[in-house]
Amino acid sequence: MDLIQLQRQLVDYRTSLYHEGFLDEQFTQLQSLQDENNPDFVVEVVSLFFEDSERLLNELSKALEQQIIDFKRMDAQVHQLKGSSSSIGAHRVQKLCIVFRNYCEVHNVEGLNNKS
Repeated sequence: MDLIQLQRQLVDYRTSLYHEGFLDEQFTQLQSLQDENNPDFVVEVVSLFFEDSERLLNELSKALEQQIIDFKRMDAQVHQLKGSSSSIGAHRVQKLCIVFRNYCEVHNVEGLNNKS
């Protein structure tokens, strides 16, 4: 596969992420901050997002396994995930965080454990 085909696939994949609601305009703004002085800017920011998200999701998973759930702490962690997902344009993650925070607010354990 040549470079042009790979670039076209990347454009098509990125377009599908927008159409399916995974990304929003914030990601486009993030990309606009990348320039020749910092060509890896987006990769670095997204990598930090993934690292932080993995940590937060592991903490949330552990919290859900506890006998007594600390909803206030979980809400704070989800709020942090919501903020970071919003800042990179991860629209679908941000929307799920809003739903999750609503479940924390009303102490809905079943909603928090819903896998969908």
